[in-house]
Amino acid sequence: MSDPEPSSEGGGLGGTGQEAEADGEPPQEGPRNSPYCGDQQKMEEEDEAPPAAKQPRLGEGVGLDLGFSATVTEAALAVGGSQDIVLITDKVLSHPEDNGKTSEKGEEEEACFQNGGENKETVGQTGGGEDKTGDELENTSPEGTACQPQYLGLDFSHNPQTLTGSWGEYTHCPENYLKGCKWAPDGSCIVSNSADNVLRVYNLPPELYSGSWDLLSEMSPVLRMTEGDTIYDYCWFPKMSSLGPETCFIASSSRDNPVHIWDAFYGDLRATFRPYNHLDELTAAHSLCFSPDGSQLYCGFEKTVRVFYTERPGRDCEERPTVVKKHGQSGIISCLAFSPSQAVYVCGSYSRTVGLYSCEDGSLLALLPQRHHGGVTHLLFSPDGYHLYTGGRKDPEILCWDLRDPGRVLFSLPRTINTNQRIYFDLDPSGRYLVSGDTEGMMSVWDTLTAPPDGNEAVLQPFLQFQAHRDCTNGISIHPFMPLVASCSGQRQFPWPTESDDSGSESEEERVMSSNGIREDNALVLWWAGPLGSSSEEGKQ
Repeated sequence: MSDPEPSSEGGGLGGTGQEAEADGEPPQEGPRNSPYCGDQQKMEEEDEAPPAAKQPRLGEGVGLDLGFSATVTEAALAVGGSQDIVLITDKVLSHPEDNGKTSEKGEEEEACFQNGGENKETVGQTGGGEDKTGDELENTSPEGTACQPQYLGLDFSHNPQTLTGSWGEYTHCPENYLKGCKWAPDGSCIVSNSADNVLRVYNLPPELYSGSWDLLSEMSPVLRMTEGDTIYDYCWFPKMSSLGPETCFIASSSRDNPVHIWDAFYGDLRATFRPYNHLDELTAAHSLCFSPDGSQLYCGFEKTVRVFYTERPGRDCEERPTVVKKHGQSGIISCLAFSPSQAVYVCGSYSRTVGLYSCEDGSLLALLPQRHHGGVTHLLFSPDGYHLYTGGRKDPEILCWDLRDPGRVLFSLPRTINTNQRIYFDLDPSGRYLVSGDTEGMMSVWDTLTAPPDGNEAVLQPFLQFQAHRDCTNGISIHPFMPLVASCSGQRQFPWPTESDDSGSESEEERVMSSNGIREDNALVLWWAGPLGSSSEEGKQ
């Protein structure tokens, strides 16, 4: 594998974690668009600034820096027309890592306006630059705090409304079904993975900022990043903000390829992390996850987790075996997730096990019982870190584990999963609503607050369920702060054998396979899950 640039090692690679593989030869890398994955403020200033493609690239004349300076602001997106949309201020997220930290008043005011939060008078009531401990912040009302993150409340009292999507993009080659989608941490764009081994980045439609709902058209990708083989997994850099192009990165892993770091601002390959096995052969990671601070990249392999440091691309890594002296978690590590409240990460494997590990040294803290019927394919922590949601392939339920009492299942969420395909689910920022698709194309919503308090492993039925796609709904991603839900669909289709007519000709007897009954629907769709009054009034305007 040749090095095209000193700062980018390796060739084209692949993406997400799904067991199905694409048919035929891998596609050639398509024409590179004029990528621009920024927030709406930059889009409004586009006439004054040179086009993104003409801006100096990050790798010219400077070395690769994946450490990311602390001066880059956190993801903050100014939402135009927010005065017509109700802000739910009683559901304010607080991050444990922010407790006890102080910032200057000027920075607090700027962040407030970026988030569409309180005005200067509200900021002024915070008492200048006085320090506050975590307990003080918890006892302070939202109106009296400096600038706590806010988000628009989800409203699932009715079926979400279709806003826009992308359909034609996935019709250029046969069976180009999608394999998941993930919003960027700052909410400015979304990445999708499909069977043609291409990661596509879509900007949030500008009409959503201006409120011109009736002008929404089909979405087109601004970036296409082609991998060489089946994509196993992909993830965003957790500190990604389109206000800082040096933070816009996507990590992906594909079969027989190293881990690639893609520039989500220009679509270039910026770096590679090359894992080698005990025979000094290049091996592919089956799962990827950045540490919460972005300093490390955790990669899942068979009976092993390898930890790379993002500031040092290459082959140097720390190996953390999950099986020691024939004890531990066996199988391929298929998914990874980090606790938002403790220095703990969790691994799911195709051996139907879930293990909790220490971030400090990788030691096994707890191995949860085997409750899944198939390999674990997705993990998700609740925002407070007390609960863990796990789902598996060919498994009819999502389990909610109480991590305060490891091994205890609080309740289960039923869904229809009939294949080995990875079916994603997602939690809203408050941790109340869990949304998932299934192989029948349904989208289900559960209210976790209605679960029985005694935790006797009750089955929690969805309070909202509707037909989102004609085919399998395999990807669900909830926007970080807007009432938007992204879903994607598709699966590998197999024709069914048909009955032959004895009186028919030889040509008719040869046609023993039929495509009747195949419900092909390969699409990425954005849904409005907020109050209907907000969208309908803005649409009329």
